[in-house]
Amino acid sequence: MTKIELDITGMTCGHCQAGVTRALKGVPGVTDAQVDLKTGKAVVNGDTELQQLIEAVVEEGYGAQMANR
Repeated sequence: MTKIELDITGMTCGHCQAGVTRALKGVPGVTDAQVDLKTGKAVVNGDTELQQLIEAVVEEGYGAQMANR
């Protein structure tokens, strides 16, 4: 199982946060996704590719990239 951290842009409210969470959890192989509106960070656990996660967030209308460590 892999843990991937993402920076999410464009979220302004709880509805945005819920949409991004739902999109990430809908990616095949994802076992859990936690999205923090305040920090703009998401932590995703599962067996999936970074690009699939980014595409899911972009389809939802937000930006995403791998978090800088």
